[in-house]
Amino acid sequence: MAYTSKKLILTSTVFLLAVSVLAIKYWHYIINPWTRDGQVHAQVIQVTPRVTGPIVELAVVDNQFVKAGQLLFQIDPSTFVASLKFARAELDKTQDEIEALKKQVEASLAVREQRIIEVKQASLEISEVKARLMQADAQFKRVKKLVPDQAMSQRELEVAQADYIVAQTRYDRAKINLLDAQVAAKQADADLAKDRANLGADGEMNPRLRSAQAKLREAELNLEFTQVRASVDGYVTNLVLRLGSQAVADRAAMALVDVNSFWVHGFFRENYIAPIRPGNKAVVTLMTYPGIPIIGEVESIAWGIAQHDGSVGEKLLPDISPTFEWIRLAQRVPVRIRLLDVPDTIKLRVGTTASVMVMTEAGENSNVDSVEAVPRALQ
Repeated sequence: MAYTSKKLILTSTVFLLAVSVLAIKYWHYIINPWTRDGQVHAQVIQVTPRVTGPIVELAVVDNQFVKAGQLLFQIDPSTFVASLKFARAELDKTQDEIEALKKQVEASLAVREQRIIEVKQASLEISEVKARLMQADAQFKRVKKLVPDQAMSQRELEVAQADYIVAQTRYDRAKINLLDAQVAAKQADADLAKDRANLGADGEMNPRLRSAQAKLREAELNLEFTQVRASVDGYVTNLVLRLGSQAVADRAAMALVDVNSFWVHGFFRENYIAPIRPGNKAVVTLMTYPGIPIIGEVESIAWGIAQHDGSVGEKLLPDISPTFEWIRLAQRVPVRIRLLDVPDTIKLRVGTTASVMVMTEAGENSNVDSVEAVPRALQ
């Protein structure tokens, strides 16, 4: 009888101990929000060529890991090599044209300086001729006044008159020469301005030169763009591109999963998210690796989800789904989890299923290293 009592006590003690351990173990799942509705995400880079052409080299295979800068595929460069040669020739031609325009400007400047000298000479000449005209006019008037008194002879009057006429003719011709010189100077100014306008700014700021250089740079870039390279470290996935396929500019040709951008979205029922805060520790367990927890941290909580009720339906009327008054389904809100420490044995894949438990303030003293996101039986 005593043996039976001891056995019963021992059995009861072991049972109570097991129940206590189990209760403590599952206490985590009571005080901390958790969900089995999680999904692995990453930035998926759409590899998009910048130029169009047939693919002559495919340097990767499906699901291959590539480093940033590694060649993915090569577009036929023949057309772009020809365009580059043409752009270089156009630049050389433009530089020659600019040199010719510079010489034309120098020539126009020399002509303008010569015209300015001619205007000055014509001005000096008209001053001299005008002085002679004034002298001849004064002499003619003086002689003409003295002839009636026979102080001067008729012959002297005729000579004075002839000198006056010659001086007047020379003065008129000098005025015409000055006017012609001034017109020629204005034309030289106009020609110089036109030549300078054709030349444009000097040096590297010359618009023709900059345009030719820009076209050359564009041709160089287009040739570089025929080699499509990985922008990040990642995995090529779902490769459908084939050798000889036509790559089209600005149209995605390949998907690349950024290996350094993985995160997890845990979709929590709305009545679970109230205690969740950014910065809370989280435990993520992948369905692929059920026994290996991943430590994470709440990065953010979504501020909205799409609503089905109230959308515009047929005949522009609101589309409302029927519901049961006694049943209310909780909406699920995405919580973004940043992964802090991913074990080397785990290979993350976009779209795979994850379970997530957030260590809220109520459970902040829990040891996250020894906790799974959900009980193994529920994973």
